[in-house]
Amino acid sequence: MQEKSSSSISPRSWMHEGPQNSNNEGLWKDVADLQNKEIALKKAAAKGSKAEQKAKKKKVEEDISQLMSQLKARHSEELASLGYKNEDVTGENNLDNIVMAIAGISVKKSIESAKPSKGAKRRERRAQQEAEREQRIHEEQSKIISDRSIENEKLEEKLMPLGLTINEIKPDGHCLYRAVEDQLSLYPSKNQLYSHQELRKIAAAYMREHAVDFLPFFLADGKIEMDSNDLSLDIFHKYCEEVESTAAWGGQLELGALTHCLKKHIIIFSGSFPDVEMGKEYKTEGESIVSNPSILLSYHKHAYGLGEHYNSVVPRQFK
Repeated sequence: MQEKSSSSISPRSWMHEGPQNSNNEGLWKDVADLQNKEIALKKAAAKGSKAEQKAKKKKVEEDISQLMSQLKARHSEELASLGYKNEDVTGENNLDNIVMAIAGISVKKSIESAKPSKGAKRRERRAQQEAEREQRIHEEQSKIISDRSIENEKLEEKLMPLGLTINEIKPDGHCLYRAVEDQLSLYPSKNQLYSHQELRKIAAAYMREHAVDFLPFFLADGKIEMDSNDLSLDIFHKYCEEVESTAAWGGQLELGALTHCLKKHIIIFSGSFPDVEMGKEYKTEGESIVSNPSILLSYHKHAYGLGEHYNSVVPRQFK
């Protein structure tokens, strides 16, 4: 532990002592502003690619060095006006000496013991952690955008030769049923029309009536453990209630029910997986994919950060 002397006063305490109070307060504010500016610039420089970060870091160092020099020069003049000689504060040529000199503290006694405060270290560490966290978020978002772009490009390559395009569906949990609703409305003379709420109800009713057929797939999806058949059936019926009355996302189980309820051939296009066909027994022979009123959907794994999504696929002339 170092021996205390009358000159060992902290920067905060000397702001309220002696006739130099106004000068002290102004200098302390300048130093704090410069520290905050340096932290903010370093935080901003931690974003972007490695090359961008390197260039930004170099620019930050140059800017801080220039601001430091300007601050030293300005307060060196103040030191001179207070009677301090230049050699009293330039031995180590750093801003801490100037701060302490204006405070009335012996620079020579404090040079060796001057260290960053714990508070400053904590602030710098927090700023660094925050910059790293934002960088990770930026990288994750960039990956999502990249995966989405790749998926959309592959899907477009599939649909364009077929004269098809995507009709965007609202991502509200009902997207599968809204997409099917949109498909049925394309050919009203050949289809019975249903709202997305009605499609939920008929899908849930069909799954309940054919629980023996759907339960193995329900279990295979890992929705529940296969401990008890009775318990599994009860949970499956509760699942059907959710399908019917909530905004629970739909998937292949519900599509499997809808293909039989509607007696429709369904094709699901994807840019991330092989295309899937369901209800081939309902496909009208001798018609092209555009003129055949099959249900055409697109499956998007990377469309949104919250999860998977379905859109309606329509002939280009319908857009």
